[in-house]
Order: sequence, then C-alpha cells, then structure tokens
Amino acid sequence: MKLFSSLYDRVLQWSQHRRAPAILGIISFTESVIFPIPPDVMLAPMAMTQPKRAWWFAFITTIASVLGGITGYWLGYFAFEPFVLPLIEWAGYQDKLATVTGWFQDYGFWIIFIAGFSPLPYKLFTVTGGMLQVFFVPFVLGSLISRGLRFYLVAWLLRTGGPKMAVKLRTYVDRIGWTLVILAVIAYVWTRF
Repeated sequence: MKLFSSLYDRVLQWSQHRRAPAILGIISFTESVIFPIPPDVMLAPMAMTQPKRAWWFAFITTIASVLGGITGYWLGYFAFEPFVLPLIEWAGYQDKLATVTGWFQDYGFWIIFIAGFSPLPYKLFTVTGGMLQVFFVPFVLGSLISRGLRFYLVAWLLRTGGPKMAVKLRTYVDRIGWTLVILAVIAYVWTRF
C-alpha cells in the first residue's frame, strides 16, 4: 500500500510552494507555544529540494522558533493560571508539567538547552520557564543556541543529500512509514501491560 509515498510527494510539493518560507516561519513560531507538529517536518523537505536555500530556511526556522519561545515564556510569566493551566489540564499534561518543573529546578539553564535541541516538547519548557520566572536573557540565549544547532543540523544533513536524496528516499518511504507505524503500535501495546 503506497500511502506514505503519496504523502511524501505532497509534502515535497508544499515545500516548493512560493509561500513555503512563510508557512515554515508560522509553524516554527506556533510549535514553540502550542502547535504539536515540529518545524522539521517542513524544514527537511525544503532543505532537501532547495539545497542552495537550506541555510536561509534554517535561519527562518531558528528565529521564528525563538520568537515563539519568547511568546511562550511571557504567556507562562503573565498568564499561566488564567490561560495556560486550563489548557494543560484539558490536555492532561499535569504530570509532564510537574516533571518539567522538577527539571528546571535541577538543571536550570541546561534544561532549556537540552529541550531546544532534542525532540522533547519545547513548548512545555518555554511556558514553564516563564511560570518559574527563570532569568530571561539565559533563557533566550539557550533557546537561540540549541534551536539554531538543531535546525542548522537538519538543514545541513538534508542539504548534503539534496534532490538525489529526495528521489532515493521516495523509494523507501513506504517501508519506513509502515515500520514506524508497527513500532508505534508495539510501543503502545507494550506500555499497556
């Protein structure tokens, strides 16, 4: 079943759209505050199909993500109880919030750096940083460095492969997609027992 290859083709088409950089910026910004899909999903195909513009795309992603992180910080700082806490409770993220709060208390600046680079949900760290009123300048610097490292690494990897990689990846995308679905189902079943 060729489900993933048709999705792959559609994503590659979107990455070529004339408004793709603006969409990338919007996704990057909102992901740092509330949006669940990471900007890598848009950055990767854009860097792969347009390797000469990969650094520009990484720059857009980094700046928009850090600006979104600052927005998340200020939401946590000024509006945690009236706006953010009800959303966290609605999403069932109370345990995650408690964990992130503990990490901030244990690791301080370094947790922002780790969250910005890793696939952890960065939005939880931006809002929690504001809620805990961590120092703003180290928060921004940690976000800028870690998000920049992450997005420039993605751009470099996919820029290096370029359009040839896009063609080669299409050959295997259905196998990769179905393997990930099977692994996700196994992981879900495993956690239930």
